[in-house]
This record gives sequence, structure tokens and C-alpha cells, in this order.
Amino acid sequence: MRLFHFEKSIRQKGFELIAGVDEVGRGSLAGPVVASAVILPQKCNISGLNDSKKLRPKRRERLFSQIQKEAISIGIGLVMHRVIDEINILEATKRAMVEAIFRLKKNPDYLLIDGKTPLDISIQQKTIVKGDSISASIASASIVAKVIRDKIMNNYDRIFPLYKFSSHKGYATKNHIDAIKNFGVCGIHRRSFKRVKEYVI
Repeated sequence: MRLFHFEKSIRQKGFELIAGVDEVGRGSLAGPVVASAVILPQKCNISGLNDSKKLRPKRRERLFSQIQKEAISIGIGLVMHRVIDEINILEATKRAMVEAIFRLKKNPDYLLIDGKTPLDISIQQKTIVKGDSISASIASASIVAKVIRDKIMNNYDRIFPLYKFSSHKGYATKNHIDAIKNFGVCGIHRRSFKRVKEYVI
């Protein structure tokens, strides 16, 4: 399969436990950034993997269930909005990814990381721009992180109903920006972010 090209070439070099790593929520104005690390077996029967943003919610949910059943291990990392404001979103993203890796039940011997920023961690790694579209392991991590973060934002929707987080998940849609203008910021907004900080009282 095309999506297993990177995994196959790395296994040919002698590596066995390859973890795909990705994050969701980096560009959101509210809530946490969530990262996932996923180790898939060499013989993986999951079809239809892709960048989570390109999949419909029901399709993501089905793939999420398949990944849970087939993956050798799944790790989740989460950094909350207050920490994002303290250390900036890039550092928060890296922290969430490292946490996800450390929470794997099996220690990976190689990492495939979405994007172009390597992690300060003593595991061999490769960064891949748009990796969630061309690597099965990264696509799986993208799906897991997206499903989990969406559930978190759906829960926040019940706590802060004025902002309708379940519809936009905290991203800068017109409805979300209008809600911030009308009601101010709420308890989960990232106050250091442009389009939020100007409304902080």
C-alpha cells in the first residue's frame, strides 16, 4: 500500500516498532492541543487511512475503532490552553508529542513525525511535511488525536454553550469570532492568540 512506503523502507533498515506522531488543535483559538503516537503492526489491514481533516466524522470514528483494535500501542499527549499561553503553541505541540510517545506501552525505536520540526528526544526520527496524507502511521495518529480532541471540545460545548464549540472545535470561524466579540473570552480560550487577546478584559 502507498501509505506504508515510509514504514516499509524503515523496517528494511532493521527498525521494528515505528511510531507515527501527529497533533490536532494547533491553530485553534481555544482548548488543548492533543497529540497521538501510534505503532501499527507490520501486517496492518486498515484501509482508507488519510489526514483526519479530509475524513468525514463517521468515517473517522470507524477508523478510530479499527486503529484501537489493530495498533500495537497508542499514546496520547495533551497540553491545556493555559500552558499554551505560557510556553507558546510550538513548544506546547512538541511537549504534547513527547508526552504521547512516552505514554506508549511499547518503546518505539523509530519515529515518523508530521511536519518539519524534530523532537528533542533520543529516538531516531524522520519529519515528514504533510505526513498525515502519505504515511499510514502518521495518518493513524492524526485520526486518533482528532477524534479525542473533538470529544473534548464537544464536552466544552456543554460547559460554554454560547460559543458552540461542538460546531467549530475552537477554530477561527466567523461564528466563533462573532461569539468572542459578543460575549468576550471564556475559560478555555488561548489568551495569547491573535483574535482572542484583543478581547481579554
